[in-house]
Amino acid sequence: MATKAQTVRLSAKSAEKTEPDSMWRIAARRYRRHRMAMLGLFMLIGIILYIVIGSFIFSENDANYNDTTQRLQPPSAAHPFGTDTIGRDILIRTIYGGQISLMIGVLAMVFEVILGTLVGAIAGYYGGTVDAILMRITEAIVSIPLILILLLMAKMLGGRIPDIALFGREFSGSVVIIVVLIGITSWTTLARIVRASFLSLKEMEFIVAARAIGTPNWRIILRHILPNTIAPIMVAATLGVASAILSEAYISFFGLGVQPPTASWGNMLNGANQYLQTAQWLWFYPGLLLVFTVMSINFVGDGLRDALDPRGDKKL
Repeated sequence: MATKAQTVRLSAKSAEKTEPDSMWRIAARRYRRHRMAMLGLFMLIGIILYIVIGSFIFSENDANYNDTTQRLQPPSAAHPFGTDTIGRDILIRTIYGGQISLMIGVLAMVFEVILGTLVGAIAGYYGGTVDAILMRITEAIVSIPLILILLLMAKMLGGRIPDIALFGREFSGSVVIIVVLIGITSWTTLARIVRASFLSLKEMEFIVAARAIGTPNWRIILRHILPNTIAPIMVAATLGVASAILSEAYISFFGLGVQPPTASWGNMLNGANQYLQTAQWLWFYPGLLLVFTVMSINFVGDGLRDALDPRGDKKL
């Protein structure tokens, strides 16, 4: 026969088993079962380690150091990724260029999330005339090609902001322009997603009850509705980083993005456009890192979308 202590332990274990999992535990379990998402996560971690550890081994002066006697050297033991048109080491420049590209992606995503969430929340919660005005503005921005806006604004504002010293590094003023331009032109999709969530959530019983007891609107938005909208915001933010990195690469490829000597994967590709056949290493390595980074972020975003889907299989 089981002793009283054993009975208590068995009861406790049974209670633990019957205790429902939290949303985040279920999401983490689903994410771990998503093979491509896990692959994307490991790829992204590897790329981040590459650019972080590399910056401790090489300095930014090494990335900008040029030796014209070593120009257009193919990959070798001395220069594993080869050298560029003025003799700079491509491996080191991909390290510091990756930092710029990822920084632009993350900062532009922050702008996108703040603007998109703010516009979508106000439009969805207040509705009526406010909703109509904000959505017409959103639709007007959507109707204009993003790349066209970026190219025009980069051309108009390029070279007007001085270089910036941050974290012990010297950044060209074009970095600030690119971050702001991408951020303020990519929030429209997120705004519509947040608006749709607010429109459905504000009619729920717990929101009606909060209004009935006199809870201020700002508190209802921040404490009751917004936390229930965090899943689509997280997914959109993840995918927004990849989109911002690609946007920076587009405009840098046209010579209007991040300006030398500051390196980014985009302007490294721009510097290789005259050597596509004769010096393939100029575009191959930064292009490969760009593709792997965007691919891994998209895999992570797809995994988050499936993991945070409330209609998904909770048995995973």
